[in-house]
Amino acid sequence: EEEILALREAGATRQEIANQLGLSKVQIKNWINRYNRKQTKLEAGIFPKPKGRRRKVAEPGDPGDIIAEQAHEIRRLKMENELLRDFLRSTGRK
Repeated sequence: EEEILALREAGATRQEIANQLGLSKVQIKNWINRYNRKQTKLEAGIFPKPKGRRRKVAEPGDPGDIIAEQAHEIRRLKMENELLRDFLRSTGRK
């Protein structure tokens, strides 16, 4: 990235940059266009959005998350109890 910018500022064409770095002219063109769009947005005060899926748990101390965790744990324990109860009945122990 820094090499592309340095060569571009030195006045090299996209084709010359591509040949020098062993990339295609289209790759260089796309990278420069993305870089220019990003810089324009940054200058305008528009910051890039974070990439990827949002986390389900925003902060560990959030009361809503604690309640959701407890509800999940209760469901898990109920299911475990039911499975153990069925197992004991099938073996004739209870």
